[in-house]
Amino acid sequence: MMKNVVSSLAVSVAVVFLTAAPANAVEIERVVSPGGIEAWLVQDHRNPIIAMEFAFKGGAAQDPADKAGLSGMTAALIDEGAGELDSQGFRGLMDENSIGLSFDAGRDEFSGSLRSLTETKDLAFNLMRLALTSPRFDEEAVARIRSQIMVGLAQRKESPDAIAGKTLRALFFGDHPYGQATEGTMESVPAITVEDMQALVRERFALDRLKIAVVGDLTPEELATLLDRTFGGLRKTSSLPPIPDTEVMGTGDLVVVDKNLPQSVVSFGHQGIKRSDPDYYAAYVVNYVLGGGGMSSRLYEEIREKRGLAYSVYSYLNPLDHASLIGGGVATQNARVSETLDILRAEWKRMADAGLSAEDLADAKTFLTGSFPLRLSGSDRIAGMMLGMQIQGLGIDYLDMRNSYIEAVTLEQAQRVARELFKPEALTVVVVGRPENVKATRPAPDGAS
Repeated sequence: MMKNVVSSLAVSVAVVFLTAAPANAVEIERVVSPGGIEAWLVQDHRNPIIAMEFAFKGGAAQDPADKAGLSGMTAALIDEGAGELDSQGFRGLMDENSIGLSFDAGRDEFSGSLRSLTETKDLAFNLMRLALTSPRFDEEAVARIRSQIMVGLAQRKESPDAIAGKTLRALFFGDHPYGQATEGTMESVPAITVEDMQALVRERFALDRLKIAVVGDLTPEELATLLDRTFGGLRKTSSLPPIPDTEVMGTGDLVVVDKNLPQSVVSFGHQGIKRSDPDYYAAYVVNYVLGGGGMSSRLYEEIREKRGLAYSVYSYLNPLDHASLIGGGVATQNARVSETLDILRAEWKRMADAGLSAEDLADAKTFLTGSFPLRLSGSDRIAGMMLGMQIQGLGIDYLDMRNSYIEAVTLEQAQRVARELFKPEALTVVVVGRPENVKATRPAPDGAS
């Protein structure tokens, strides 16, 4: 149940209260500061702790192709000194006051996390303000972080999981921005300049792209003041180039990337379903039955339990802003890759042809609704959930409504979605290793190994 309450306090905070279901025991408030900056807040005064998650729309997909990794490198550096504080001074203040501040760059968002004790919240939010508005990018810090990134990239060149992901991404997206590596390449990272990172901060950190979620020992009035103080200096709007929508180029090919490994790593997938699609929750339930349900999934039962072919196997839905896919992964001995792939394809086809049973549907609903409150078991997880709700446009009442969306999935709808979603002929597979009796249908893309 939702009720709207407009505050007439001096700080002119606009607040919307959400009374969550008892199972969730979470009340979300919409807080709008005097400067018009919005955040979602869950007050929790039991412990003197504050957790904030925030994100700007526009992530690594915005990086120029010749500067791939720009977002990730900027995220690693903006808390390495800001304002008058060099890296040692900035991080020293955080350590001395038990403040946690970190940044990350995904494909579609540039995000940040803040953790603070109530008594040090003013300092914590001020450090975050400095990082967002006046990062230093000092020569020593840039050289150190760039070196760390290069070491990580060298390690990824030998990681079979990273190679499989990179190869599948290249097959799926080609020259689209989603096809480039979020972490950058051995060629692009050395080309990133301080001026590039300064331009990113100026251009992408804008209020029209900002979403904020806060959980902890904080009142709406206190948060409103901190919002203006922290984010009020950012530009109001931004004008980033649009990322085009694209279809996943799942052709049904099998690609083998030769690596001398005792077992092969397998990644697979094809076109998926958008988060905004009315059938998304049906697809979510169906994928749970196939491979998203861990030890209770069909893939786990057939590949792990019955035959002992792999330690784990899974499938997932991945709806991005401009594309969507369904994929998965497994690792198995080279001698057993062929058998594993046969079972994988058979289960993919079985789901497309026969769908799921009424019992499958009932069991999936029981687990997905019953386990949902466990995802709200801590301040960090609640803040992350609220941020995701805002980014995905799910509405402030989502915690109340989510289980009803799962319960509303009918067997008829699930059967139809299974037929429409799973395309065995389009299932594209990448194997990294030296699998026995597996014949590739096309060569690996350039630079795959």
